[in-house]
Amino acid sequence: MKYTTILLLAALLAVACGNPAARTRKTTAATATARPAAAPKYYTYRVKEVHPHPTDAYTQGLLWHDGTLWEGTGQCGASVVQRYDPATWQPRVVARLPRSEFGEGIAIVGDELFQLTWQSNTAHVYRLADGALTKIRDHRYSGEGWGLTTDGEKLYFSDGSADLHVIDPATFRREKRITVTCEGAPVPYLNELEWIDGRLWANVYTTDQIVIIDPATGVVEGIVDLAGLLPAEEITATTDVLNGIAWDPDGKRLFVTGKNWSKLFEIEIIEK
Repeated sequence: MKYTTILLLAALLAVACGNPAARTRKTTAATATARPAAAPKYYTYRVKEVHPHPTDAYTQGLLWHDGTLWEGTGQCGASVVQRYDPATWQPRVVARLPRSEFGEGIAIVGDELFQLTWQSNTAHVYRLADGALTKIRDHRYSGEGWGLTTDGEKLYFSDGSADLHVIDPATFRREKRITVTCEGAPVPYLNELEWIDGRLWANVYTTDQIVIIDPATGVVEGIVDLAGLLPAEEITATTDVLNGIAWDPDGKRLFVTGKNWSKLFEIEIIEK
């Protein structure tokens, strides 16, 4: 098993492998003879560009839309949606959540921007026009909200578990559940999401890793290790974990950052 797989499984699958169901599950003849799950590809990175990122932005959602970077942030009393001026990389707040709500992932479908909340069981929906947002409705959902992205038609929703949910954006009804696995084992703590060239990319909370997922099967096809991306001299007492993936489909640019990070990075991934 490769070192990156050891790190991933040790950090993320301890909960799954240690739960009562896993401890008591018996091996059947069928599982004993089943073909092992395919191993994922492994990637490192090269930094192409570095941009400023406000250290008071607790990044929960990140996306690129129509030539602009958008960000949803968390923390009660500080949760906003903001857009960045591509010339200066300075943010402009365009929506604020109530002080009692903790913002999470964001996604844009058509002319509507969706924003999750962590434990308020509410998705806020805004009409997007000329870079401005107008609140138009809310949707209620059960459980926690973490990450959100879209394939252009459906929404994909993470709740901190190994499960992703396919959502109808008109009704916010859950249409399908996808359990994400790596070499046959579930991968919990799936967080911020991005749809890139037919695959789901997910930050794995508390780690420096992003997993690349086949949405049809939930199988992890790739692991991107971003350890060391934020230089040690940029890390302070308030710097939190890697979180935030945005893809510019026209420019083929991949952006990543973290919670309260001082930098936003444009990177290229390189297969090991």
